[in-house]
Amino acid sequence: MHHVDTVVIGAGVIGLAVARALALNGHETIILEAEDSFGTQTSSRNSEVIHAGIYYPPGSLKAQLCRDGRTQLYYYAQSRNIEFNACGKLLVATTEAELPKLEAIAENARLSCVHDLIRLSADEAHALEPEVTCVGGYLSPSTGIIDVHSFMLALLGDFENAGGTLVCGTPVVNWSIEANGFVLETGGADPMTLRARRVINAAGHGAPRLLQDLSAYAPPCPQYFAKGNYFSLTGRAPFKRLVYPMPEAAGLGVHATIDLSGRVRFGPDVEWVAHDQDLKVNPARAEVFAAAIRRYWPGLPDGALVPDYAGIRPKIHAPDQPMPDFRIEGPQSHGISGLINLLGIESPGMTSALALADHVAGMRFET
Repeated sequence: MHHVDTVVIGAGVIGLAVARALALNGHETIILEAEDSFGTQTSSRNSEVIHAGIYYPPGSLKAQLCRDGRTQLYYYAQSRNIEFNACGKLLVATTEAELPKLEAIAENARLSCVHDLIRLSADEAHALEPEVTCVGGYLSPSTGIIDVHSFMLALLGDFENAGGTLVCGTPVVNWSIEANGFVLETGGADPMTLRARRVINAAGHGAPRLLQDLSAYAPPCPQYFAKGNYFSLTGRAPFKRLVYPMPEAAGLGVHATIDLSGRVRFGPDVEWVAHDQDLKVNPARAEVFAAAIRRYWPGLPDGALVPDYAGIRPKIHAPDQPMPDFRIEGPQSHGISGLINLLGIESPGMTSALALADHVAGMRFET
């Protein structure tokens, strides 16, 4: 049996960031990843947007960690030569009826200490993005995009340079609480048994399932899956910035993003599904996408949308329930010494990763 101080379960962007922070703080740390490589699930299937932090309830973890994480992420990307583009985002109201919602978002941003939004008239928005049709909007200059894979690679490099070890292809198939820690059994090609003093459950979609197998943990965490589909645009890119409509339930609306090569894609939408492996984009959804896009870009050509990819949001709330805050559980909430659970870490998880990691590294591991 191998003995280790800390095990992080999951090598997505959150698991990598948390493991890096712990290793830099002197903890002997191993990451166990079920897949054959790091960051193959939610972390590689998002829009790669660096969020400003304008949507989340003031005082919430999402608001705080997004704002702080965004600042840290831009600095980290610059210092590590990770490609990014602080291109900005245009948030638009397409009807007069949407203007109160637009202003409510701006007020929410102010209360969350995001003070750089710039109010735009319809003409001013059109001057910035001539293809966009709206009755008013806000420019978010601190929104951007980043190469998420390079970000994760840099986190992994820091982690390994601090003495950490990533072990891929090692799903946790059983774990239990024993004296002074945990015993974890893994599957895969080389099964092993580990004894750890501390465990960080950062398994994304798999985090609630892992807790179902830990008899001492109660009550179980609910789990739901909201699929986000993306369509790419064929032809000339119409925008230089991200373009976001008003948010919808469980998501931010079918928005336009650009990647670092200038390619435009649209999404994600919100499609509630039964399991987290439903990752095929249905081409028939293009019609619904086109209708949503034409509200702010009437010039979308017929047949210009091509199915691209899909990702799964690891939801911990049902479709008819309000979106909760990040659920970061330590021993003070669940009563199990040495265990921290990261649950429902969806958007803005990637933007928040570095600040979230600092938050976890500063938590008490004892009851």
